[in-house]
Amino acid sequence: MPTLKRSLGLFDVTNLVIGTIVGADIYIAAAFGASLLGPASIFAWIIAGLMAITIALCFAECSSLVPQVGGPYAYAKDAFGDFVGFLVGWSLIIAAWSAIAVFPLAFVAYLKYFFPYMSPALQIIVKILFVMFLTVINFFGVRAAGKANDILTILKIAPILIFTVVGIIYFILKPSILISNFTPFAPLGFSGLGSALVLIFWAYVGFELVTVPSDEIINSKRTIPLAIGMGMGIIALFYVVTNFVIVGVVPWMDLSQATAPLALAGYALMGGIGAVFLTIGALLSISGSDEAGILSSARIPYAMAGDGLLPHFFAKVHPKYGTPYVALIIQNTVTLLAAIFGTISQLIILSVFTILFCYLITCVSVFPLRKKYSGGVHLPWVVPILGIIISIYMMTQCTLNQIMVGTILILLGIPIYIKYSPGKEIERVRKEIILGEGFFARRLRPQERFLANFLRRLRQLLRRI
Repeated sequence: MPTLKRSLGLFDVTNLVIGTIVGADIYIAAAFGASLLGPASIFAWIIAGLMAITIALCFAECSSLVPQVGGPYAYAKDAFGDFVGFLVGWSLIIAAWSAIAVFPLAFVAYLKYFFPYMSPALQIIVKILFVMFLTVINFFGVRAAGKANDILTILKIAPILIFTVVGIIYFILKPSILISNFTPFAPLGFSGLGSALVLIFWAYVGFELVTVPSDEIINSKRTIPLAIGMGMGIIALFYVVTNFVIVGVVPWMDLSQATAPLALAGYALMGGIGAVFLTIGALLSISGSDEAGILSSARIPYAMAGDGLLPHFFAKVHPKYGTPYVALIIQNTVTLLAAIFGTISQLIILSVFTILFCYLITCVSVFPLRKKYSGGVHLPWVVPILGIIISIYMMTQCTLNQIMVGTILILLGIPIYIKYSPGKEIERVRKEIILGEGFFARRLRPQERFLANFLRRLRQLLRRI
């Protein structure tokens, strides 16, 4: 019976944290902050980083208590039952697939630096080839994908590190440029801080996906919390210093209008060579981030199908490579279509709200999971409380239209749960697992009828909150 191979160590998983998060976001989000806060956007990067680390610590504790495939879906399901778990998993699918769809768009945006007159048809072809290449890498096994991510993570961070070091040396030699670009510090005031935090927070999103393929991580109970802590610390420092240099070398008004802010900053600091250098770095970074996102995101519907909460074919594993090839193909087909017909801003807005819902439920899940399981990482109680407050605050900073669209998409999952939660679909998946065709061998408990189960779980959720 084919099972998932535990092939990812601490170095691989830490790189997966960094690789999943550092991608198109750092090459785009600098412009978001500048347009809303000017040079004061550096504060938004610091605050958003602290918020993300707080929530990531809640994920680290949950993963140490429930080291199961599915990440936040598994935590919510274990803490509050199938219905809440399904809504979290469904929201995570929407958020992850929306984020993955951003990367082909960002790849084309930076590729235009070399080919500025790309026709719409050629742009679609590039998006198709980009997605197909990363699909093939993930199709042939998690180890190959993990090693590819290790290489891409190193390659994509190196150009920005060099840019940052050169920028700091430049400021030492010419402090007047730094002072000039940071003066006035807050020309637009701080009324746009909430909106800036939502957009910049997107640059830190992705750590939750590292907890999803836990069945393929060596000693996941210890490895995942360490990797999240190390990875998030490195990323927060990296983002703040990098954006300090970007704002320091490019006037904020120019930066706010840039579609490729890192290329603009590279040109301002090192001329044409710097722009080419940073553009290549952007292409590598975007590829690495999308590859890491594809690796983790395909395991979400995979795990949910294993519980009978999605069509059974999502639970199929390739007999030779041990990868969720059906989930992978469907995921990448949907995200490719979104990349062809959607825009970067639309996809980011959709991703942010739905992922915040997942974060909120995960932070709440810490408390019942602590009572249910012993051992694992035990955070001070204030950390998950802060995580809950941060998630609610960030959700309220989205516009009313964004909140309505995100809520409707989350609620659209309820009919799917009603259809697939009762017995027949579970029996089909159970048989496949017994025959060795499923995602993982686990005992599936009998499901209760939908309405009674839903009311009981809702009452438990209200009592625990």
